[in-house]
Amino acid sequence: MRIVLIADTFPPLRSSGAVQLRDLAREFVRQKYKLTVLLPSPDQKVSCNIQKFDGAEVIRLKAPKTKDVSYVRRTIAELLMPFYMLRGLKKSHAHDRYWDGVVWYSPSIFHGPLVHIIKNSSRCKSYLIIRDIFPEWALDMGLMGRGLKYYFFNAIAQYQYSVADVIGIQSPGNANYFRDWLKKRNRRLEVLPNWLGGSEHSPSSINIDITRLSGRKVFIYAGNMGVAQGMNIFFGLADKLKNRQDIGFLFVGRGSEVIRLKKISKSLQLDNVDFYDEIDPDEIPNLYSQCIAGIVALDNRHRSHNIPGKFLTYLQNGLPVLANVNTGNDIVNIIKENKIGQACDSNDVNDLVNLTEKLLADIKIDKTISKRCINLFNKEFAVKKTVEQIVRALSS
Repeated sequence: MRIVLIADTFPPLRSSGAVQLRDLAREFVRQKYKLTVLLPSPDQKVSCNIQKFDGAEVIRLKAPKTKDVSYVRRTIAELLMPFYMLRGLKKSHAHDRYWDGVVWYSPSIFHGPLVHIIKNSSRCKSYLIIRDIFPEWALDMGLMGRGLKYYFFNAIAQYQYSVADVIGIQSPGNANYFRDWLKKRNRRLEVLPNWLGGSEHSPSSINIDITRLSGRKVFIYAGNMGVAQGMNIFFGLADKLKNRQDIGFLFVGRGSEVIRLKKISKSLQLDNVDFYDEIDPDEIPNLYSQCIAGIVALDNRHRSHNIPGKFLTYLQNGLPVLANVNTGNDIVNIIKENKIGQACDSNDVNDLVNLTEKLLADIKIDKTISKRCINLFNKEFAVKKTVEQIVRALSS
């Protein structure tokens, strides 16, 4: 079975999306499928660059630059991206290849035209893995009004949905967004949880014993720090607990909010907080082994449900979770029902302080909490199950 996977992130990038797609590609190969990955590549000069990645064929196709450019330029570039990719694909040895299924990963919302053409030429089914429901989440966050900009991006998103035979959402609570889409025949909506594969274990470049957090019980946040995460409350938490010499908070990653958060930490004189840039994914297990719990943060204005990739990395490595998320998010029930941490959805820093204290007490008393985290990961979020589910949907 030949599968084509379309995305806009992949190694050597270190984002959570790139790590997920790396693991997905490896598992397709492990299960003996012939996988081709199509990626936009703005930095290359040639129209098509073909590589091998752990048994998968990776075709990088020249496309306009979409990162670190102005908002208008990025929008135009994303609109043109699928057509540039199609032009590059036609110049490759895969231009007349037939696939048995096309899978694509959103974000981005702009791959629809490329998927449509490949799907029609191969007469195969398509599977959309949707992680961010954009522009809805931007509307919820107040980053966008219900004006021309919203309707433009919503039209792009709706076209993307129209191309899909199957859509995999990451949480049951997101099903409401697709009620109208489901009204047409031969469409299928299913929950496809986030996933991870096994990672290599490399020494971490961060050694907590030689940082300002040495000797403390460290809560780790590893991932993107942007407006969607709503990180402020955790610096309020650190401020409330700064007189406790046994607790520390470590933030590792990049994002649009990092500089602002560092300024907040400095203004509050938080000596129980430290920052580091993102590290190689293979260093994560060693870093987590130095910590006591993992932090999940989602802005309380969200209405959609999100199970972040970092949540999975915590579970995979046996770390219980301290979460502050939007009210009603499915992750709250996951944490509570499986007894793998504490979740706050009130967005009240005093509630978060109490839950932090409770989690510390739980970790001290409950010696099986780490095992429960690992068991839940293996049961619900292992990549083997993900590939089997996607292939089953494409084959049905």
